Amino acid sequence: MTKIDDVARLAGVSTATVSRALRGLPTVSAATRSRVLAAAEQLQYAVSPSASRLAGGRTGTVAVVVPRITRWFFGVVVEAAEDFFHRAGYDLLLHNLGGREQNRQRVLHAAHLHKRVDAIMLVATPLRATDVAALAALDLPGVTISSGTTVPGWPCVRIDDVAAARTATRHLLDLGHRRIAHISGDPDDELAFSAHLDRRRGHQEALRAAGLQPDPSLDVESSFDIAGGTRATEELLRRGDPPTAIFAACDEMAMGALTALRDAGLRVPQDVSVIGIDDHALSGVLGLSTIAQPAVEQGRLAAQLLLDPLCGRAGDANMIKPDSSVILNTRLVVRDSTAPARAH
Repeated sequence: MTKIDDVARLAGVSTATVSRALRGLPTVSAATRSRVLAAAEQLQYAVSPSASRLAGGRTGTVAVVVPRITRWFFGVVVEAAEDFFHRAGYDLLLHNLGGREQNRQRVLHAAHLHKRVDAIMLVATPLRATDVAALAALDLPGVTISSGTTVPGWPCVRIDDVAAARTATRHLLDLGHRRIAHISGDPDDELAFSAHLDRRRGHQEALRAAGLQPDPSLDVESSFDIAGGTRATEELLRRGDPPTAIFAACDEMAMGALTALRDAGLRVPQDVSVIGIDDHALSGVLGLSTIAQPAVEQGRLAAQLLLDPLCGRAGDANMIKPDSSVILNTRLVVRDSTAPARAH
């Protein structure tokens, strides 16, 4: 295997000069560069991309931080971003916080990312003021996805969660439902992100616009997953006078609602309509009505926003100002889980 020393001997220069010449640095004369390139071609020497990046002061790595990688939305976003990174020659360093506060402290503080990455992507990761200060101290480019917290100089890619929830609730209202329950995430979760709070607000705004006051007995909080949706729906049914429709803050909670309703002997949508948000990969299989959000597009666009400046590319994404939000559209997808309310 040809080494850089072999190229240096053939070209009659030092290994440092070979490195500078192959990286295109201006400190090498044209004649020397030509000699080095000819020697490298003759010996079929290939520059190691990672070594070249390190020599240039870059790691070629982007840190991606997620609260829980097992959740559908986070996994889809990370996969889309990773594909973009790899095509640009960058590696992904994944930090899965696993829902634990101590992991947030370890990753975002104590200079854990210092000199290990060139940029940072935060996916729906809630931040405290101390976290924002720690990230700012790293002086690295970054981007957030679906985040309620801004980082100075970082753009954010997201959907309008309030508007998405309004659309979901209006769909149920248009079907004649008036006892509409809402199941959402637990605000006491150590790493609870802000989406469920915005979705509750949108739900309540739609109710008030229809002349209805939100009923606390129809609002249940639980974990933002299938098991949480099951528990929340079981609690709703225990309270008596069940709702005719349920708006779940995410599709995974809606799937849990479908399970609980089935186990209780209730039919969907004949007895209870159910709608979620996401357009999870299984939503079509289950016939779940939902508000579809472009998870793949969020991951790709965030990766582009992050890498364009690093790669010296210009484009539409580069026109986005720091601290600004890119809000992507959502759409109502009506399937079999919602139907007109029955007369009682």
